[in-house]
Amino acid sequence: MFIIRFILGKLILFFNAIFAPTPIARSAEDQQKIRSATVGISLYQFEACPFCVKVRRSFARQNIHIPICDAKTDPYRTELLNGGGKAQAPCLRIDRGGNDVQWLYESKDIIAYMENLITVAIRE
Repeated sequence: MFIIRFILGKLILFFNAIFAPTPIARSAEDQQKIRSATVGISLYQFEACPFCVKVRRSFARQNIHIPICDAKTDPYRTELLNGGGKAQAPCLRIDRGGNDVQWLYESKDIIAYMENLITVAIRE
């Protein structure tokens, strides 16, 4: 099973590199609004996980740049377990300041959250 996962993971990364999405072109002002709105947000992920690749591709397409943490290694794995409660990826860590931290799992929920965040940030 390890060999199959290893090979599939490498194939996923290979095709992801070849067919990388084209980022949306935005004005410098809109891009700055997005950068400001995404402060305190980071993605915990496994490099070859297909759901993590789906989220990263969405971020690349939307021209979103946030810190990416490898959830297989410490200290990120420990942070994910202690904060989110499970070592599942992808997981979006949303730090709103103070002790207000939300851990958002599931690729479709992460993508929807970020698309909504971008829409709101650009409108303001």
